[in-house]
Amino acid sequence: MSRNSLQSKLAEAQGGVMLFSITPPRRATAPERVKEIAEVTVRRLAGLDLDGLILYDIDDESDRNPDERPFPYLPTLDPASFHTDHLGDWDKPTVVYRCVGKYTEQEMRGWLATADTGQVLSVFVGSSSGTKPVQTSLRRAQQLHHEVRPSLPLGAVVIGERHARHGDEHLRMLTKQERGCTFFISQVIYDLNETKNLVSDYFYACREAEITPRPIIFTLSLCGSPKTLEFLAWLGVEVPPWLATELRESADPLADSRREALTIARDLKDYCERLGMPYGFNVESVSIRKAEIEASTELAREICTLLRS
Repeated sequence: MSRNSLQSKLAEAQGGVMLFSITPPRRATAPERVKEIAEVTVRRLAGLDLDGLILYDIDDESDRNPDERPFPYLPTLDPASFHTDHLGDWDKPTVVYRCVGKYTEQEMRGWLATADTGQVLSVFVGSSSGTKPVQTSLRRAQQLHHEVRPSLPLGAVVIGERHARHGDEHLRMLTKQERGCTFFISQVIYDLNETKNLVSDYFYACREAEITPRPIIFTLSLCGSPKTLEFLAWLGVEVPPWLATELRESADPLADSRREALTIARDLKDYCERLGMPYGFNVESVSIRKAEIEASTELAREICTLLRS
């Protein structure tokens, strides 16, 4: 494992990590089309100065919000299988998300035992609500990680909106850190102040406890339409009212949201470096629209330049 690898940067709590995230193809996609999507994806990623790729694990979250989902839930291929079977030409590390409630303990044990720690990291995601039936709880999945494969780098999700509501997300982070998590990846960020409040509370809690803060990877995503804005709200992403109005009224919401994402990235970079907080960015590309895919790729290129300058 080289000192500049994603695993090393995260293990040593270095800053400046750059990731790009996608969802696997839909489960109903024809095999030849899956192969084609994988090839196009690898070519697109090769042009970016990334430390790694994120593969999301999509779950039906209708239990967390009774309102109609703006975009229908469509099951996707298992991210671990998609990585193993179709992304052999991708030669950098991949963070494989696991919505642990979907899997039995036996399935979790099997995957943990066989995951290639030279190429794979993971983020465990818990249930979308406290009432949803699960096969494996987040706490149990963390225990299985400790029992079966503690050498597999493990991350956790962090949510600024939850911190704004309850004020204890930094304490959740410390608990997850005690349970083996060595990095955090945020939900999509549009509210800069919420995020900085969380970073500050976490950083100073670590200082008080005399422990090293672990890297936080900030997720940025573009909004190309009013319907995408509705979906962000459905997911619980807090978009400041002034920005939501601007995006709804914009003749080019993609360009405006990209400008805002860059502004957020610059501000968080400066803030984290001033604190001494290890950080990074993840540009999310989950749309199937060509214009949004291209805009996300360009945003990633711009943030890579920001980080490497």
